[in-house]
Amino acid sequence: MEQLEQRAKRKSRGHNLRHIILTTVVMAGILSAAVVAPNVIGALGKMGIITPHKRRKELINRARDRLVKQGLMTRDNHGFLSLTKKGAHVLRGLEIANYQLKKPKHWDKKWRLLIFDIPEYRRALRNKLRRSLLAVGFQRLQHSVWVYPYPCEDFVALLKADFNIGKDLLYIITDEVERDRHLRIRFGLPEE
Repeated sequence: MEQLEQRAKRKSRGHNLRHIILTTVVMAGILSAAVVAPNVIGALGKMGIITPHKRRKELINRARDRLVKQGLMTRDNHGFLSLTKKGAHVLRGLEIANYQLKKPKHWDKKWRLLIFDIPEYRRALRNKLRRSLLAVGFQRLQHSVWVYPYPCEDFVALLKADFNIGKDLLYIITDEVERDRHLRIRFGLPEE
């Protein structure tokens, strides 16, 4: 069992490293390969991904080269890195997976409904959307109707852009949902 835990831990570290490098490239625009390493090393050290006994520069270089080989970044003749369209898409997926919706101190007594109608031939996308909604805390009312009690318009805009489902996803703000007692209990809201 320990081997399984160790493999999972290594996989998680690699996932975090990929996210940090891609985010660094996006934030700085086009970076020199030599400039990337100092920024990333500090972040990796704080996250505990790089331990003192590992050769830091080699780790960064291998990860960077792997991202270039996967087509997520490109390097020009001067060693400058830039994010490819594929890399931007992967980064957006990582952002959605790690997205945290902000919860205000007080509920405004409004429900946010998401209704989507994604055709059967795009079933994989529909399932991915459902998993994303579950991951951030939405509650399912019906197969294609989901509810959340706090503002989440930015997250919905991110979903629409990333999944290319602008017309297929509706965001509704409403004052009441019939028989909402179970929702209030689920979200820890006061029962009136």
